[in-house]
Amino acid sequence: MTRTEIENAVREAVEKNTAAAKRMSETEKKKMTPAQQKIRRRQQNALIRNLIQLFFFLMMPGAFVAGFSGVKSIFQKVAAGSVLEMDSFVKALIGLCIFTIVFGRFFCGFACAFGTFDDFVYWISGLIQKKLLRRKKQYSLPERLSPWLQKVKFLILALIVASCALGIYDRFNQYNWNPWSVFSFITALRFELGGYLIGIVILILIIAGMAVKERFFCQFLCPMGAVFAIIPQFPFAWLQRDAENCLKNCRACQMKCPVDIKLEPDGFRNGECIGCEKCAGVCPKANLTRWDRRLLKNEILPVLIRAAILFLLGAYLGLCRFL
Repeated sequence: MTRTEIENAVREAVEKNTAAAKRMSETEKKKMTPAQQKIRRRQQNALIRNLIQLFFFLMMPGAFVAGFSGVKSIFQKVAAGSVLEMDSFVKALIGLCIFTIVFGRFFCGFACAFGTFDDFVYWISGLIQKKLLRRKKQYSLPERLSPWLQKVKFLILALIVASCALGIYDRFNQYNWNPWSVFSFITALRFELGGYLIGIVILILIIAGMAVKERFFCQFLCPMGAVFAIIPQFPFAWLQRDAENCLKNCRACQMKCPVDIKLEPDGFRNGECIGCEKCAGVCPKANLTRWDRRLLKNEILPVLIRAAILFLLGAYLGLCRFL
């Protein structure tokens, strides 16, 4: 056989295999009930989100600390009467804030290393409770406490800003009390933590909280979460809800929400929303959507686009570990 004939034969075989695989996929899809298809789609979306979280955990674990350092830098310069410099921390803070204004709190839901670690701890806690302790339902802090505890992070942010503005933050920081520095060292594989006993103890207490409440740190203690909750977001960044099409007394989205948001009639105009989109995935009538999901007629592609934009932003700001 000539080379051309061999190439044609290989091409025909590949086309036949591709067509056969497509027919099998369509046949399998037809055999699945609508409920099974929804479950499968939900599992696929969860897998994509977990892979994105793992990617950013490996590539940009210090983004949270860099943004928070930008907050400290700004107010310390103000207190000292110095000219504000656009150092790497301030650039990181501004970049993450602009991204949040345009795309919502996607960073919190998909890319923050601390948030990813929070999700992992809560998942492990659920496995232990169900498999070892034989609990039918995972124990969690009562939902009614969330609106009150969510205000704590604003108090923490205010205290940190005030201490920076008064020039006393470094005096307190000499005791190495902040847990995010400890977490940053660990994710950077630096284990010289001899002088960080207080920070280690606080981090252990936070991990205990993560085990009994989903997104414990993000909801109640994160100073950057307070910053992102305060800044405005463009309306097109919100998830929209067709309330009239909802099933009567259905609370699937609220029960799935990791930060216990109370829904408004037509969407999520709530700074506490971390943009994880779990609510959209669990809605039985697909009532929760956003402009990009409607435009692209796809659930996964808009998420991948946002992740790509955030990664490029992180690379530009020098937040990527391996670039």
